[in-house]
Amino acid sequence: MQGWASRGAGRGVLKGHIRIPTTDGLTVGARPTSRPSLEPVIFVTDYIRKILTSRVYDVAIESPLDPMPRMSARLDRPVLLKREDLQPVFSFKLRGAYNKMSGLPPEVLARGVVCASAGNHAQGVALAAAKLGVRAVIVMPRTTPAIKVDACRARGAEVVLHGDTFDEALGHARELEAAQVLTFLHPFDDPDVIAGQGTIGMEILTQHSGPIEAIFVPVGGGGLAAGVATFVKYLRPETKVIGVEPDDAACMAAALAADERVILPTVGLFADGVAVRQAGAETFRLCREHLDGVITVDTDAMCAAVKDVFDDTRAISEPSGALALAGAKLYAERQPGSGTLVAISSGANLNFDRLRHIAERAEVGEGREVLLGVTIPERPGAYRAFIRTLGPRAITEFNYRYAREADAQIFVGVNLSGGAAEKRDLIASLRDQGYRVLDMSDNEMAKVHIRYMVGGRTAGLSDERIYRFQFPERPGALMRFLDGLGDGFDITLFHYRNHGADYGRVLAGIGVPQNERARFDAAMDALGYPFVDETDNPAYQLFLAHDGAETERLAV
Repeated sequence: MQGWASRGAGRGVLKGHIRIPTTDGLTVGARPTSRPSLEPVIFVTDYIRKILTSRVYDVAIESPLDPMPRMSARLDRPVLLKREDLQPVFSFKLRGAYNKMSGLPPEVLARGVVCASAGNHAQGVALAAAKLGVRAVIVMPRTTPAIKVDACRARGAEVVLHGDTFDEALGHARELEAAQVLTFLHPFDDPDVIAGQGTIGMEILTQHSGPIEAIFVPVGGGGLAAGVATFVKYLRPETKVIGVEPDDAACMAAALAADERVILPTVGLFADGVAVRQAGAETFRLCREHLDGVITVDTDAMCAAVKDVFDDTRAISEPSGALALAGAKLYAERQPGSGTLVAISSGANLNFDRLRHIAERAEVGEGREVLLGVTIPERPGAYRAFIRTLGPRAITEFNYRYAREADAQIFVGVNLSGGAAEKRDLIASLRDQGYRVLDMSDNEMAKVHIRYMVGGRTAGLSDERIYRFQFPERPGALMRFLDGLGDGFDITLFHYRNHGADYGRVLAGIGVPQNERARFDAAMDALGYPFVDETDNPAYQLFLAHDGAETERLAV
């Protein structure tokens, strides 16, 4: 579920609104040791001074604040993207890491530093250590994308992979700190780190002198949000600063709701850059005082935002890097207006193979694709009749396997140009024509697993032949295939998914009696679609063939 936990009355309300009182300047929330903190409170003016005097520009660039013309047109309001993905380590994290390390005494630096990180803070520490000529030991969860691990090692850091979450890596880093007398560099819960990240807020206000309705900040442990919110609310209190978290890793939203830091039992790892179970003590104090609220978004919304960033910039964000834009889109949907929105693109350290999942989910997350489970009669002509009911819409996916029952179940994806309204109309139209329809667009199991499992063995298909086809990716291609097939040939299996190429790859099972082979071959030749007979393919024989005879032959 997506929602917003908001601080204070009159700040704007979305689903899940919770009123959070501001603090009175005292430290709030338990320290990690659960003992009262003796550390002095750092006042807002001290943070402003720290931000203004930060040394981040020894290693960081002043990243551009780029307009997003396509997104602005869609939301009918100006949308700007703060491009922290263009930093030397492709993430904002080098700001805080270098600001902290550059302020350490020489004798402390000489002993070396240690940190725990899901990847981006680690790369910042590695770069800062290389710049300052000191030893850096970096503990990373085993789930960290290889691109981040390799980048740290390439900069000379000693990488230790430990645990599956940030918190497990953090515990091991603390052990190394004590055992090797290293200086621990916290990824977010440190005033100098917070101040370094706060320079992003300073740059935004310098780069855009006009009014800003809201700035959207990705939240993991809260360092970036705390720094940006503290600076922006001091200079422009009328500008909202809104944190954005994944709905399965929303530690700051949970803390604001409870009015104290909480530990999440588990966190999702899709947005690994913000996969943190507990917000920092100092970051929570600052966010509770200065942040206007937290929006949570799901995986599909993040995937759609990755695509949105690419459409406007031709750059590919990591999921946590696109998190802020996903929140800005949800805010604009629920809070119509014309004010300028700024989203911070926090990083672009993405494993290339992750793009498969992102591309698969982006269209659903954007509302441009609906996934349906539809029951159709298991009789000749029913398949073609159903395709006709979809009209000119592009079919993005189609999975079907013959069943001996009276009804057949199909898994179909349909491209939408009219969003939620068109989806409602399509489902209503199908139901009016007697089809049983289940909307699976938000069904996680269906999207991750079931779509790939439609099929299996079916008895009574002794005439089944299996073919691979290449269809041109254009409206009407499937209907042309069905019409060209002619009467007398039943489809027994069909699997298709749009993969973004200029042609579609289709696997089809067709009932072709022995005495009709010549007529079928002639029909396929006339159609002109390239095809390959895969009936003797061992994968088909092993998993889909109509009986076990072929499988027994494979085992010999």
